[in-house]
Amino acid sequence: MNAIITAGTKGIGKAIAIKLAENGYDLAVCARNRASLDQLYESLRHTGRKVFLHEADCSVKADVYRFCEAVQKQMPVADVLVNNAGTYIPGVMLDEADDQFETQLNLNLNAAYYTSKFFGKMMRTQQSGHIFNICSVASKQIVENAGGYSVTKAALLSLNHVFREELSKYNVKVTAVLPGSTLTSSWEGTTIPAGRFVQPEDIANAIYTILNLSSGVNVDEITIKPVQF
Repeated sequence: MNAIITAGTKGIGKAIAIKLAENGYDLAVCARNRASLDQLYESLRHTGRKVFLHEADCSVKADVYRFCEAVQKQMPVADVLVNNAGTYIPGVMLDEADDQFETQLNLNLNAAYYTSKFFGKMMRTQQSGHIFNICSVASKQIVENAGGYSVTKAALLSLNHVFREELSKYNVKVTAVLPGSTLTSSWEGTTIPAGRFVQPEDIANAIYTILNLSSGVNVDEITIKPVQF
């Protein structure tokens, strides 16, 4: 089985990469930083799986498509796509610079649009496959001082639903994952105890569980939130 993960070198993406590799998946992973890709490779060496690493900035359309095309040469079958690339930039929409919104739009929405189209066409031909979009609780509830993030994550959830509808008739599954506060590098320096957060491994375990449900089942969306926050 082959899995493709965008921005898979840290946090949620890395946890998903490790979980899938440890359970028999070969991987294709992109990230902006070569050093972080090399570190991921070392983290996966023990699994013995094939790991294709590609340096790409998912905010740049040409980079995204170069990654997709490179993956297709390595993996003629796409079983799983995890659209994990994204960014959170706080700010009041009325006062923020235009490029702040545009950056979030490119990473939180456009990248998933390009990859889902590319690999979705492969899955349509295969008549199989599963796409996961890492959305956010902000997809449904506006986060204070994060209007641009909320808008782009809401759009990603809508994109998820459209692709699910279009691909379901070809036996391809599409699932939105909506995490709440998750212990990633964006919380670096917080005084909140680590145990109060959703862990990246929780999300990885949830995705793996969904992948192992019966063939006729699709989980439309799943929300994972801290018990207390």
